[in-house]
Amino acid sequence: MKRREMLKKSGAALLGVSLMGLPSFAQNADNKKDKSRKRKKLLVIGAHPDDPESNAGGTIVLMKRAGWDVTCLYMTKGEAGIQGKSHDESAAIRVEEAKSACKVLGAKPVFLTQIDGSSEINKERYAEMKEAIAKENPDIVITHWPIDSHADHRVCASLVYDAWRRLGYPFELYYSESMTGLQSQFFHPTDYVNISEVADIKRESLYCHKSQLPDDWYDDWHGGMEKFRGREISCAAAEGFIHLNRAENDIKF
Repeated sequence: MKRREMLKKSGAALLGVSLMGLPSFAQNADNKKDKSRKRKKLLVIGAHPDDPESNAGGTIVLMKRAGWDVTCLYMTKGEAGIQGKSHDESAAIRVEEAKSACKVLGAKPVFLTQIDGSSEINKERYAEMKEAIAKENPDIVITHWPIDSHADHRVCASLVYDAWRRLGYPFELYYSESMTGLQSQFFHPTDYVNISEVADIKRESLYCHKSQLPDDWYDDWHGGMEKFRGREISCAAAEGFIHLNRAENDIKF
């Protein structure tokens, strides 16, 4: 067998990671929730409008097609995201853009109350995130990788991790990447989702965020990541994730 054929057949096994696609990506959640619940839920949590779409838009579409309910939770409303606009003006524009993007993806948008560029970690913010996640009662949560150059991404990741612990680990937790190299650092996926057939829908959702000028960054950064992760598993486009497995002896508090 030629080396190229062997790599194609073995896929991610030679990379030392697990190759997970739908529906196997979701199988880890099977034993977490009440079996009587008819529809499972994916919750994708981002710091800003466009983060859930950028980091997991293809997976969102595929999960929705597989019969899951999907919610995109935005920690801020993108208040500092439009040059020359006030916080209130920017928030109004970016909330509407996020709603349009969620309509494309088939997801429900939910917004918290942190401020873009001034996000906080304190007792009240821990409680806000915990309560929001508990209300959604998800089977799987995807959020930011915590080693990231953007402070809001780091805050979001920390708040979600704390909620996961305090709620008693009731869902499977996955981390996603944002502009790896510029923002996310040292990101090495444990799991992949082949998004080749829905990459155009993901792109459409990102282009709903007109205020963010996606022509300036999508192809070079997120489009480039999709192609790179796809090459890792021998497909046209993929999203990579890191699955956080809880140690059995982890201390609850």
